[in-house]
Amino acid sequence: MEKQDTGFAGCFELQGSIFKDNRGVFLKTYHDETFEQMGLRTDWKEEYYSISGKNVIRGMHFQTPPAAHAKLVYCLHGEVLDVVIDLRVDSPTYLESRSFRLSPARGNSIYIPAGLAHGFLSLTEGSVMQYKVTSVYSPEHDAGILWSSIDFEWPAEEPVVSVRDSQHVGIDDYVSEFSMGAAR
Repeated sequence: MEKQDTGFAGCFELQGSIFKDNRGVFLKTYHDETFEQMGLRTDWKEEYYSISGKNVIRGMHFQTPPAAHAKLVYCLHGEVLDVVIDLRVDSPTYLESRSFRLSPARGNSIYIPAGLAHGFLSLTEGSVMQYKVTSVYSPEHDAGILWSSIDFEWPAEEPVVSVRDSQHVGIDDYVSEFSMGAAR
């Protein structure tokens, strides 16, 4: 597994080794010792997956301290445009966003430290995203930023967004509790 810098402190694109033969494809998405050697968290508490239609936007999600968490996200089927925005007030990349195309064919994943909001656009019908998180879901710490308020050009003419995601606070009105010291 190879760790690639994303320009955000603590956030990495991980490239797995894809093994193909006449049966199909095999890819390891996580290995405890490898993550420890790369300085990444290994204390996963919950795991989820979502299935999304084409042009669905989910995000921009995070949990606030003290329930903030790191995430490991990857696409098991289809293709998504994964987006993160830095909410750490003392970060040199504060309020900047980055995007990554994730798909099984690429065999890549994104490690997202606490302090970054996360979302994605499903580029295909039936995209399946898998998430690992380092804290248990806490409704009172569940938060988000309005996807359309961040400085990012979403390549979807008529996105499908949940009621919840359409009611998040705009980035200009969000008061962040995140700092670089707490992120990992």
